[in-house]
Amino acid sequence: MLKNQFKIAWRSLRKRKGFTLINILGLSLGFGCSILVFLFVQHHLRFDNFHNNSDRIYRFATEEHRDFIEYEAAVPPGFANAFRQDYDYAEKVAKYVDRRNYLITLDGYMGRKQFTSEVAFVEPEFFDIFNFPLVDGSNGAPIAEPNTAMITEEMAKLMFGDTNPINQTFEIENNQTITITAVLQDLPNNTFVGEQIFVSFETLKSYDEFMSSETWGGLNSSLHCFALMRPNQDIAQIENQLQGYVQKYRPNTKNVHHYKVQPLAQTHLDSRYEGGIDTKTLWIFSLVGLFILIVACINFINISTAQSTYRSKEVGVRKVLGSFKNQLFWQFMAETFIVSVLALVIGIGMCVSILPSFNTLFDLELSITTLFQLKFAGFVILLLGLVTLLAGSYPGLLLARIAPVLALKRKVSQNDAGGYVTRKALVVVQFAISIVLIIGSIVVSKQLKYAIDSDLGFTKDGMVMIEIPEYIELTQLNGLKERIAQNSSVANVTACFGSPGASNNNWGTGVVYNNRPEPEEFSLQVKAGDKNYIEAFDLELVAGRNFYEKDSVDELVVNETFVRKVGASSPQEILGKPLSINGGSLNAKIVGVVADFHDRDFHSSINPIFIAPAPQIYSELAVKINLASSDEALSHIEKEWSALFPDYLFDYAFLDENVAELYETEQRFLSLIGVFSGIAIFIGCLGIYGLILFFVVQKTKEIGIRKVLGGSIQHLVALVMQDFLKLIVIAGIIATPIAWYFMHRWLENFEYRTAINWWVFVLAVAIIMTITLATISYQAIKAALTNPVKSLRTE
Repeated sequence: MLKNQFKIAWRSLRKRKGFTLINILGLSLGFGCSILVFLFVQHHLRFDNFHNNSDRIYRFATEEHRDFIEYEAAVPPGFANAFRQDYDYAEKVAKYVDRRNYLITLDGYMGRKQFTSEVAFVEPEFFDIFNFPLVDGSNGAPIAEPNTAMITEEMAKLMFGDTNPINQTFEIENNQTITITAVLQDLPNNTFVGEQIFVSFETLKSYDEFMSSETWGGLNSSLHCFALMRPNQDIAQIENQLQGYVQKYRPNTKNVHHYKVQPLAQTHLDSRYEGGIDTKTLWIFSLVGLFILIVACINFINISTAQSTYRSKEVGVRKVLGSFKNQLFWQFMAETFIVSVLALVIGIGMCVSILPSFNTLFDLELSITTLFQLKFAGFVILLLGLVTLLAGSYPGLLLARIAPVLALKRKVSQNDAGGYVTRKALVVVQFAISIVLIIGSIVVSKQLKYAIDSDLGFTKDGMVMIEIPEYIELTQLNGLKERIAQNSSVANVTACFGSPGASNNNWGTGVVYNNRPEPEEFSLQVKAGDKNYIEAFDLELVAGRNFYEKDSVDELVVNETFVRKVGASSPQEILGKPLSINGGSLNAKIVGVVADFHDRDFHSSINPIFIAPAPQIYSELAVKINLASSDEALSHIEKEWSALFPDYLFDYAFLDENVAELYETEQRFLSLIGVFSGIAIFIGCLGIYGLILFFVVQKTKEIGIRKVLGGSIQHLVALVMQDFLKLIVIAGIIATPIAWYFMHRWLENFEYRTAINWWVFVLAVAIIMTITLATISYQAIKAALTNPVKSLRTE
């Protein structure tokens, strides 16, 4: 019986090849998108789930409560040892400090090799908490001693080729010689650890006094603390206990810390604490994938129900010969199943073919091997069953209920076979989904353009940012600046702690204004730079003057936000007032006020800042060049750099590119929603094209009569198109409030955001209308041009 049903189903599908191909193509695109979304979501949900005790691993984080709450995936340097000594909640506690772009130098028989790499300074307990096994499979961590390191297999291959790396040495930042004591197996791609060089924490004392200390005076986002908790711990109770640390270790500060305990599984999914992706984003991706599948199923349902009148005779004959309703239903379900299986196979093929491009777009390493895992097989089977049921059940029920008398007399109307109402409702849903996706694409694109193209309050075009060696002498730095500035393609040079915005170097500190008895509630951001800083970045002085560089710092410049925060009525009012910064380590008077500039991305409000010379913390050189002769300028800079620092690599980045990178997540989100919008529209067009074929056939006689009575071609084309245009308008009315709500919620993530203008909704509807008209115009014009004699002969 089952074999016979599939044989008949196959014959029926072959009989209507065109519509079968439309259904298969639409469903295959739906399957392909759903599979890609599944792989994407599964990848992010599986971060760091491979560790032996992943359910007991936690990260400590900090909420900083001042005039507003800031979130840091870090704790003060003294936290780890205090937690070890004060409580017995954890079996192991370990500190982990990640550093970017450290210079690695090797001197071997093949000569000198240099490259930059991320480096992690870790305590030995780190490898007891996490399951990163050595090459021989053991879990030892022999890096307790200073100047020892572990590297991955991939890094060992890069550094030493086929030579045994154990006991080999290399230098970090041309400062310390490090001995390799062990090799780790290559790290999986679904872990928070991005480094491939792990150096003993004791070595950090040679590089960073603050990070390796036991102070509670501040935070650095590079320092993380993890714990392997004992079984069955009450995390809420632990967090309550940690509130006592505020009074115990930080009693005299306005910056109140609330220490949080995060499960390892949540660290990647919480964007507040430097998570790789937000849970809301995964939900959005999942919903978009579901919408694409729904659009494909709607296509199938619409085309199938439209064909019901043409299959009515077949149904009538079967019923007269004794077929029951359930037999007819399962016959149609067999056809749906065959189409779904074929579409699934093609969809998997599509997924495999575009996976490399998808990985490039989202900076992932999703593997085809995932397609052979048990979870994927279960997902595919569930998806196949769901699509078959969703797409086939309604058309199957409609066919099964057709009265045999009406069917044999060819008197089955569209209402008898499901009617226009249901089909129109489904088309409206289809159009509404496409319009929502288009509105989303327009709003996201508009916000990104607003963020990237807006006046940030400083110059970013033509600014070249160069990292300078950590142990450079001030005389060397000044000499380098003078030699670089001699080229006519160089407009200005400044040494600084970081650019005004889009900098990895952010440092907030406490401040006492005008000898007030209490520190201010807010944190003051440090923007250290030499006397050229304000001019090089085109910062606007609205009051006072620039500072003078002296042997000791006694002058500084603040921004307009600082003026408002301290309650001054004008920038002039605060000129000459004293500031005590960072617990009194810097005392100076205010000599100038600059206009506000965006020191962070548009997600955050502008912070109060101060600018002052501080050569001891300069980490970058900013060079303003003429873009018309950029090659000449860069060549000159590299030449002067190499002459002064032959032992260091010359590396640079354009500031405008750094600004654009701040919105990398949004750019990828825009790419995804744009691609999926295009796919949804394409699938919808396939369905509309299939429907218009039936519509034209049904209207053939009417078109012939109207043409005989003098109807113009324009009028006849409008007759064919008007129903679809009405549905698009209705879909636009439904989609507008839905899209506005979701995009309004998305824009709330930005402190500075664009408006959702009325024309966005009109444009989205117009786009759908134009594409739909282009899809159906050929068949509409063809019907209008048909000889009316031939049309009138059509039954």
